[in-house]
Amino acid sequence: MSLTDRDQGAASGSATPPPAGGRHTGPTVADVVRAVTAGPLPVRITGYDGSAVGPSDSGMTLAIRSERGLSYLLTAPGDLGMARAYVSGDLELRGVHPGDPYEALRVLKDELRLRPPSLTEGLALVRGLGWERLMPPPAPPQEAQPRWKRVVNGLRHSRVRDGAAISHHYDVSNAFYEKVLGPSMTYTCAVFRSPDDTLEQAQAAKYDLVAGKLALKKGMRLLDVGCGWGGMVRHAAREYGVKALGVTLSKAQAQWAQAAIEREGLTGLAEVRHLDYRDAPAEQFDAISSIGLTEHIGVRNYPAYFGALRSRLRQGGRLLNHCITRADNRAPHRSGAFIDRYVFPDGELAGPGRLISEVHDAGFEVHHEENLRQHYALTLAAWCRNLVEHWDFCVSEVGAGTARVWGLYMAGSRMAFERNGIQLHQVLATHNGPNGVSGYPLRPDWLP
Repeated sequence: MSLTDRDQGAASGSATPPPAGGRHTGPTVADVVRAVTAGPLPVRITGYDGSAVGPSDSGMTLAIRSERGLSYLLTAPGDLGMARAYVSGDLELRGVHPGDPYEALRVLKDELRLRPPSLTEGLALVRGLGWERLMPPPAPPQEAQPRWKRVVNGLRHSRVRDGAAISHHYDVSNAFYEKVLGPSMTYTCAVFRSPDDTLEQAQAAKYDLVAGKLALKKGMRLLDVGCGWGGMVRHAAREYGVKALGVTLSKAQAQWAQAAIEREGLTGLAEVRHLDYRDAPAEQFDAISSIGLTEHIGVRNYPAYFGALRSRLRQGGRLLNHCITRADNRAPHRSGAFIDRYVFPDGELAGPGRLISEVHDAGFEVHHEENLRQHYALTLAAWCRNLVEHWDFCVSEVGAGTARVWGLYMAGSRMAFERNGIQLHQVLATHNGPNGVSGYPLRPDWLP
């Protein structure tokens, strides 16, 4: 389709059907789309008013299904407005499954060219649409409050506010997570020896990699902070005979994990408690793992966080910190509006250099670091496949809006990892004894 076709609307069917009497009452949805985009459209865009623009044979359609959906898009330009309209069902992506809209996101990111309308165009559109269209509709119920309103739950990264943020994301439904994450109930990056590995194989390989880096052996004591549903705790106890304690701020996770521990006959070796990492027992553990917690604690709290872990690790013990990072140290720490309001309220990411520096400055010695970002892209693709496969159950469990949030979030995150927008780093460090004695071998002891 040519730009001329798009502008004139003749070949693409983008002309708006006139209402009875042949008089147009104002700008159509297609008119609004033309005003804020440039060049040929990569997808078909249809409006609730019957107007349409873009190639009819694209295979994908963006359907703006209501006036509310258009208001969402106009009052919160960017990913937040799109998310609101999509989550509420006022914006529909046709041609992809809502459990995995990856292909639509890729096409829109690569081929959709947005432009700000001129002042004249903007005023004409607003007058034609009506000023009431610029009144933001109420946000969908899945959306968290904006940052400035969250102060009612305390200052950012206070215990109460962290608890509320964790609950928003993790206390959705254990049954929902069982379908999306699979039998391992592991909500962190897996490690693939081959792209053909199953998700369960890759999650087991991740736990074995962590165990190897920590040199876990029978009789050792492991503390796993931010333990989720206890995957690492149960793996360490079952496969290595380690006495493992996990702590999580999610009550739903702790309850599920304790039931799994009893079901698997690991009582006495494994335990999960509903605790803030700051309240973990002040004991001397042989090893500490932190798999997916650092993203939640706030960059300014890194010194206190790593200090708390060091105080609980015996001299000669090892720390393995596994977390998402920015691709460089110059990127902003705070997440975008969609992630902050719908996925991880108050989440923050630092660059890998900042992370390693903070580990060192807390008194650890870093021995090894690796970036697993490609593995996280494969992990997210597998979770999306699970969501697609179990879509009807997931919708019945958490509602269509929340299920759409997860499909959008996981597909978008997959793209970000593939394109090096974000990364996943494992950092291995030791708590050295007097005179720099670390107990660390001359060469890594988990490698063949």
